[in-house]
Amino acid sequence: MKFAFISIFALLLFVLNACRSDKVLYDFKSEHFVVVVIDGPRYSETWGDSGYQNIPFEASILGESVFCSDFRNEGITFTVPGHTAITTGRYQDLSNVGAQLPLSPSFFQYWLKFSGADSTDAWVIASKDKLEVLSNCEQPDWKDRYRPSTDCGVNGNGTGYRSDSITLARAVSILSANKPKLTLINLRNPDYIAHQGDSLNYIQAIKEVDSIFGLFINFLDTDPEFAGKTALFVTNDHGRHLPGISNGFAGHGDGCDGCRKIGLVCKGPDFRKGVRITEPYHQLDISKTIAFMLNMEMPSSEGRVMKDLFLGLPSE
Repeated sequence: MKFAFISIFALLLFVLNACRSDKVLYDFKSEHFVVVVIDGPRYSETWGDSGYQNIPFEASILGESVFCSDFRNEGITFTVPGHTAITTGRYQDLSNVGAQLPLSPSFFQYWLKFSGADSTDAWVIASKDKLEVLSNCEQPDWKDRYRPSTDCGVNGNGTGYRSDSITLARAVSILSANKPKLTLINLRNPDYIAHQGDSLNYIQAIKEVDSIFGLFINFLDTDPEFAGKTALFVTNDHGRHLPGISNGFAGHGDGCDGCRKIGLVCKGPDFRKGVRITEPYHQLDISKTIAFMLNMEMPSSEGRVMKDLFLGLPSE
């Protein structure tokens, strides 16, 4: 009887291992994954302007990138919910002041558990202090476990915002020292300045954060560890109200197309180059795509893999 039990157990293990081997593992060239979230510009002032006059540095990478022309936030169009959708692959109605953790684990937490890597292999680096909440979640099996390192605001949640120039300097320093696998960077200025209601300064803020982005791209393209080995996702957490809706560009947070329509540009050794795709995608799809590239399961993400970004992979 004991022998029969052992034989059945061995058979079950064989079946389970056979099922695991059915999963297709792709050999991606990307060794690092960086998500840059430019906080709150309206699409019409960025990618919706065919001349890209306010974002020349972002536009300069289009020739070596995939541009998603129908990318959207279909959840709550505020900062914390928007970033949470990107990192967890789920739309969640959360506090926008950093008073509530995401309900589900992020791709950071999945990676740190999957890989067994140290917390310094994944980073949340943000101009807005409240985004420190992205490093944790409420789900019991994950809360306070597998947490990425953070460098947010002046000195963490509740300490206030800092300038994007400081965030850039911190990002370059952290990436240079730790060579992390996963990084998210938040740059606040378009949103922060737009809320003040000055249209000229709002446009200037978009231009200034684009210049900061240009410096960061130069770092990624010249640093020996990251050059040619980094999958870069450049996107937004939300847009802004359309003219005539509420307080216009000064606000956001509803379901108007100005708040929902955002940008996504993907640059890296595994992505197609100089291509514009029209397939509709959402913020949720970033987490699922990164997990796919890591050959890692992320079952709590409700996104889908953006396979038409890639060289030589079938579209879904």
